[in-house]
Amino acid sequence: MAPAGDPKLMERVVNLAKRRGLVFPSSDIYGGFRSTWDYGPLGVLLKRNVKDAWWRSMVQLRDDVVGLDAAILMAPKVWEASGHVATFTDPLVDCRNCKERCRADQLPESGACPNCGSKETFTEARNFNLMFKTHVGPVEDDASVAYLRPETAQGIFVNFKNVQTTTRKKPPFGIAQIGKTFRNEITPGNFVFRTREFEQMEMEYFVPPDQAPKWFEYWVAERHRWYLDLGIPEDKVRIRPHDSEELSHYSAGTSDLEFAFPWGWGELEGIANRTDYDLTQHAKFSGEDLSYFDQENDERYVPYVIEPSAGADRSTLAFLLAAYDEDEAPTGEGKVEKRTVLRLDPRLAPIKVAVLPLSKKDTLLPLTDEVAKALRPHFMIDVDLAGAIGRRYRRQDEIGTPLCVTIDFDTIDDRAVTVRDRDSMAQERIPVDRLVDELRDRLGGAC
Repeated sequence: MAPAGDPKLMERVVNLAKRRGLVFPSSDIYGGFRSTWDYGPLGVLLKRNVKDAWWRSMVQLRDDVVGLDAAILMAPKVWEASGHVATFTDPLVDCRNCKERCRADQLPESGACPNCGSKETFTEARNFNLMFKTHVGPVEDDASVAYLRPETAQGIFVNFKNVQTTTRKKPPFGIAQIGKTFRNEITPGNFVFRTREFEQMEMEYFVPPDQAPKWFEYWVAERHRWYLDLGIPEDKVRIRPHDSEELSHYSAGTSDLEFAFPWGWGELEGIANRTDYDLTQHAKFSGEDLSYFDQENDERYVPYVIEPSAGADRSTLAFLLAAYDEDEAPTGEGKVEKRTVLRLDPRLAPIKVAVLPLSKKDTLLPLTDEVAKALRPHFMIDVDLAGAIGRRYRRQDEIGTPLCVTIDFDTIDDRAVTVRDRDSMAQERIPVDRLVDELRDRLGGAC
């Protein structure tokens, strides 16, 4: 595996992403649109698998977390109450030489402009609000102003009472959500790491105030375990607690899970003890009572909130980078060649099984259709007919397909196929009537 800090790793992964239909530049035929990306046929499967793995871990396998899908457009008062209208800003400066706009807190130590290298003075820093503003209705005036949400969390907070009442959940319990968010970043970049449109995977865990420290530590460890379980090596992900001066105004404690990206350590996910700030603010601005009455202890309190907040796009990128590998493989002609392989966990792999007839001759095509029809209800599959079998294996290795099923002329007589493993390249003959069960066992239930 290429080490962190290798700039060529990022270049190779970006090239692979476009070449194999994982991620394309948005509006590509028009020259692209800065820092916007479209997920292609394989990329949409990979990203969906990341989100499904998160949802399974956070909601499906737990009895203390429920789901939500809140609207992107919300009442403007929501963003006043949350503090986003007043404080969701970055310090912006302009280079007097080239007019490039930069974040004042990300200028190099040399003081030179990162665009033109000039050391001429920058303009005075001014706050730049990161929220996208729009208007709702036919008239564009102050009364019709609305915002594209910069985070999914506030949709959960304003629905706390609705969800708690209808589900009858008692703290500690959580509300999870996956959804699009928008931030007018000054300096987007590094492929899908920092973009203006992205997806968040957030969960707000509501707890009695005195239990907040315990649950904060629990969720830091639990979220760290999730990345390791899905194949990121331990030396590629770390826990970094925030210093006191780094904490957000609402936080009593925050830790970031960081990944060793090619350019250095970068945030994958933040876990924060948000205290009772959000529910208190929304109660104040809305006039609604958002406290919880604990009947067993005859006590009323405003719950504290522990928030694990991850980026679906960043996580997808991290899994890609961690999985990328190059090794050598036999060609079948007595030679050895370099191969590129994505060693993705089968749960994340876009395609689980590739069906490969040894020949495109008509005698094998009916069998190919039969096998594909049997597998398709159980797994995401690809039927690949083009090119020599070795070349097709390489294509599947490059997109992370864990297993290939080869149909040859012996299959006509013995009703068996050859199953090839991506990582070991080992091959084994399996009867067609046992194929689904065998593949399911090897994939660990991934579909």
